[in-house]
Amino acid sequence: MDEDTAAATPAWPERIADEEALEEVLSRPDAALRADLAAVPGDLLVLGAAGKMGPTLCRLAKRADPARRVIAVARFSEPGLRERMESWGVECRAADLMDRAALAALPEAPNVVFMAARKFGSTGNEPLTWAMNVLLPAMVAERFAAARIVFFSTGNVLPLVPVASGGADEGVAPAPVGDYAASCLGRERVFQHAAAARGTACAGIRLNYAIDLRYGVLHDVAVKVRDGIPVPLAMGHANVIWQGDANAWALRALRHASPACPILNVTGPETVAIRWLAERLGERLGRAPAFEGTEAPDALLSNAARAFRCFGYPRVPLLRMVDWVADWVARGGRTLGKPTRFEVRDGRF
Repeated sequence: MDEDTAAATPAWPERIADEEALEEVLSRPDAALRADLAAVPGDLLVLGAAGKMGPTLCRLAKRADPARRVIAVARFSEPGLRERMESWGVECRAADLMDRAALAALPEAPNVVFMAARKFGSTGNEPLTWAMNVLLPAMVAERFAAARIVFFSTGNVLPLVPVASGGADEGVAPAPVGDYAASCLGRERVFQHAAAARGTACAGIRLNYAIDLRYGVLHDVAVKVRDGIPVPLAMGHANVIWQGDANAWALRALRHASPACPILNVTGPETVAIRWLAERLGERLGRAPAFEGTEAPDALLSNAARAFRCFGYPRVPLLRMVDWVADWVARGGRTLGKPTRFEVRDGRF
């Protein structure tokens, strides 16, 4: 490795000892993020900031630009979360975003990241899912019509594609299965309409799947391998990306927001075979994985080449994530108790 390459390679730790260290690693900014944020000055408002990704996205933005006001909006029902985020310099506001009066009372901001969504529990309470995933985005798009808005979507809006296809790119027509995926496509359409009708600068992030040590596809598979639970193979392949990289790209997408409302697939470059993943985790955990079912010829796979052209490749490579997750799970590190259900093929979440 030459000196220039070595200098540009992040000094990622061999293992991540605890949650404090994990959140530090997840929120490490780089020069590219700092440069793109410098091109979109002004306050940053993060709506739905208390979910799996929101806290470290807010901290990442604050670390990248300490002088910028970062305002996190959520219900903040998790004990201690608000205080932890405020210790990072993030301003927190408790609000029910579905309350129009509360939404109207939020401060103006030239930059908005919209993260509020509903996935699990969608089956059986479809009306609430559609309200959260379509009605609320419409309200936000109207309230912040003058802002740059980056919103999260999901690769679930795309059809299953052949494993050897390289994944569905942004030119593939959406074909959502189930209420969750259909309502997420509705979210995209609402922001596209706002961009076309009012000139609002928008950009969408179709994410699958973000990796944290406390949740994610790697965590789900590792726990099954550790506990001797058969790993399901029906959805035999997946794409993954380190949560810190996904958050950085979402923030950098503010620079790409426009009335054209570009939508980018955000994931890693590999088509990861679940069988291969379980075997690699098994090697690290000292357990031979058991399997259930067989691989289908198609899977939920995204091609993120367009995002790579905008942002470069993810900073954290797949095998580094595998090492971290295996170590975390082996030590009994905390789980968020939110399985991805990556194995679901019928859209029922």
